[in-house]
Amino acid sequence: MTRAPLDGDIGRVLGGRYRLVAPIGRGASARVYLADDVTLRRRVAVKVLHDGLAEDDAFLRRFRAEAQIAASLNNPHVLGVYDWGHDDVPYLVTEYLGGGSLRGMLDAGERLTPSQALLTGLEAARGLDYAHGRDLIHRDIKPANLLYDESGRLRIADFGLARAIAEAGLTDQDGSMVGTARYAAPEQARGERVGPAADVYALALAINEAVTGEVPFVGDTAIATLMARADTPFEPDPELGPMQGVLRRCGALDPEARPSAGELAASLMASATDLARPTPLPLIGPAPGVASGTDSTQHGTVHGVSPLASVQDSSVTSDEPAVRWPWAIVGVIALIAAVVGGFMAWDSNQPIMHEVPDVAGQTRAQATEALGEIGLVPDFRDTREPGSSAGEVLETDPAAGAEVAEGDPIIVFVSLGEPLVGIPDVDGLPTVDAVDRLEEQGLTLGTIHEEAHEEILAGYVIEALVPTGVIELEPGAPVDLRVSTGPAMRAVPGIPESLDPGDAEIVLTDARLAPNRSREFSDDVAEGLVIRFEPSAGAFVDAGTNVSIVISDGPAPRAIPAVIGLDVDEATAILSDAGFAVSGVQGDPSLPVLATDPPAGELHLPGISVVIATQLTGN
Repeated sequence: MTRAPLDGDIGRVLGGRYRLVAPIGRGASARVYLADDVTLRRRVAVKVLHDGLAEDDAFLRRFRAEAQIAASLNNPHVLGVYDWGHDDVPYLVTEYLGGGSLRGMLDAGERLTPSQALLTGLEAARGLDYAHGRDLIHRDIKPANLLYDESGRLRIADFGLARAIAEAGLTDQDGSMVGTARYAAPEQARGERVGPAADVYALALAINEAVTGEVPFVGDTAIATLMARADTPFEPDPELGPMQGVLRRCGALDPEARPSAGELAASLMASATDLARPTPLPLIGPAPGVASGTDSTQHGTVHGVSPLASVQDSSVTSDEPAVRWPWAIVGVIALIAAVVGGFMAWDSNQPIMHEVPDVAGQTRAQATEALGEIGLVPDFRDTREPGSSAGEVLETDPAAGAEVAEGDPIIVFVSLGEPLVGIPDVDGLPTVDAVDRLEEQGLTLGTIHEEAHEEILAGYVIEALVPTGVIELEPGAPVDLRVSTGPAMRAVPGIPESLDPGDAEIVLTDARLAPNRSREFSDDVAEGLVIRFEPSAGAFVDAGTNVSIVISDGPAPRAIPAVIGLDVDEATAILSDAGFAVSGVQGDPSLPVLATDPPAGELHLPGISVVIATQLTGN
């Protein structure tokens, strides 16, 4: 079938809110547009599913359920889903990324270095680890679904969409099955149940292709590709260097032998020490219009190859939809049986239909029992809803009363409780104000942990103590706070060796103490140098305490001793002990002292000369 031009819907407003601005890409199941969110005034990407899907009620139910789950994902490496709706056609609104896709880079002839491929694989593995931890499997990991923002950070796109299309039993407009054969895991090729290990396998192939440009096991047809992969382990190219070991484990035939996404991320981190620092990725940005090439439904190079043509072509050069060949064989066998056995044989193989029971308000165990009694298999999904209690079944999809075949999975939405509440920013607030803000948000105060802080005043919050990456909590959950007691006490530092007052002020200021100067006489420290600190060095004081720098004014003036009547030798000794020097004796030195110059009692600095006078001989 010939598709309508991508620009045919330009200017259309979906849901009264999203104005389609420019085409970005087209794939097996959808067209993607750059759009304006006229309500929030921001750029978004809108994935408009093809018209044929709008009439399929089973798909629409699955699409709504998967869109709700995808929108609940909050991880830096998972594409953000903002909204979804049905405006003649189903559509999905996501964040817009301007860096293009890994598929676009490869189609443009770019190849990643091992370091760049490791970084891409690491970020993708972290996104998968987050989703797998919430029981979500992607099922269609491929370069076209590995997108980048303008800074090169990776996001995984299309969580939930592949499952919605596959489980609704839909085909593309040309009749081919939706999915990507060239990245399918061996268990997919064998028609077995798909688990998280299939995503890890597909990511390993994408990493290999990012460096080498080649995908292993690609045959002349999609079926040939799947058959080759079903019983041959994946061997990574030697160009992958230190990543070969973990990628080889990712390519094991047995899903149980593969590492989890989290283990893959840890192994890639360990391999990074043996590689050079990655250079910036060769981002190509979004394409301006429709171009020929491989399939993509994301922001990047736009492609238009028919999936059915890809399967029938003599060479597989694109991300063609997966053909589940074991089921195709079963279909052929069933068709033969129908022809041979006639209508009665066909009729005997029709599934037994059951009405979905109403299990709302029951527990998981009760719902499992009620559904199991009539041969239905519950597929539990956790969600949150105002007014609900944790563990309570909210609804099913299909809804209660709908007719379904025996053995079909039934999505059962189970409450985790009230919706989580965001953690308010309380850093730097007075403790009282921080508690008020927590309570306004529906949270409570936990334990206050007091500690000294050099920059934050006493009684103010340093930070809220929540696990790294957690931005929401259960209503009423306690939040611990680190609260400042102000700067810690500190020891008065030692006097600088230079004894210079300026150096002393710097030492005290660096210790966040307040220096001031005082002066006193000193017989031991030269004038102008530091005698001591008060409080003394080593004393513990609060930050900002005044510390006096005591500066020497040199020796203090002192009185000339009284030595009149003493003999000259005795007088000289007393004057010397007082710090004065006898410079001469006027008169007979054997006679008693009559006077001194300067006279006794006058104040003078130590070291001045004193003359002793005695009686003259013969008087």
